[in-house]
Amino acid sequence: MILGVGVEPGTPAAHLLDAVAALGDVEIDAVATIDRRLDEPAIDAVAAGRRLFAYTTAELDAVDVPNPSAVVRRLTGTGSVAEAAAILAARATGGDGVLVVEKRRGSGVTVALAR
Repeated sequence: MILGVGVEPGTPAAHLLDAVAALGDVEIDAVATIDRRLDEPAIDAVAAGRRLFAYTTAELDAVDVPNPSAVVRRLTGTGSVAEAAAILAARATGGDGVLVVEKRRGSGVTVALAR
């Protein structure tokens, strides 16, 4: 399973870890996000020991997602980070790129799962 992640700058790692825990007992093989968030400690915390994928705004924006966000588009230039990143990384690892869990918002974070 691929975890797609969007985080607001400076979001505590605990917020992202809580959002991931709320997904239930899921085996996460890799984490995917937007390239400009690679230096966020929250991303490091959730990606520890896992493969990490990072995508540009243009790459993310080319993916059709069920829940695009006008706010995310205004802030990042793409309508989706978590869902689009999960789909792209799932495809990159040989999956079909289907969302298993559509985006869920937490405190400063968004997560989604794809296979």
